[in-house]
Amino acid sequence: MKVNALVEQIAEIVKPIAEELSYGIYHIEYVKESGEYYLRIYIEKDGGVSLNDCEALSRRVSDVLDEKDPITDAYFLEVSSPGLNRTLFTNEHYTRFIGSEVLVKLAKAVEGTKTIKGILKENNESSITVEGAEEINIPKDKIKSVNLEGEI
Repeated sequence: MKVNALVEQIAEIVKPIAEELSYGIYHIEYVKESGEYYLRIYIEKDGGVSLNDCEALSRRVSDVLDEKDPITDAYFLEVSSPGLNRTLFTNEHYTRFIGSEVLVKLAKAVEGTKTIKGILKENNESSITVEGAEEINIPKDKIKSVNLEGEI
């Protein structure tokens, strides 16, 4: 099974459990790192996510995943908050955080730089616009990652 299809299948299993516990699913990923597989579920809720929240969802999800068994490989389940400097993964994330300060890392240089920090101003299907020292339009196919730049 392809990873995207597997993640969608897992999302269908996890989302009702998260909603029952009053959590939103921010992102789900299934990745291989150093020879080990990880299923990471990032949750959010009003007022912030606590360790108890992560544990509660982890226990419930673990039981259901063991029962339904959509993942054939051995893996580690991790449930956490996306964090203060969360990565923006989807168009919905980009749109939701318009007006926020972001750090954009690029796979290929745009206007001579591979790192751009500024305010996320606009999102469309093929690019985002960030205003730092100047306003710059960044094609999404050149983006390696976009993270919020929060203050503690």
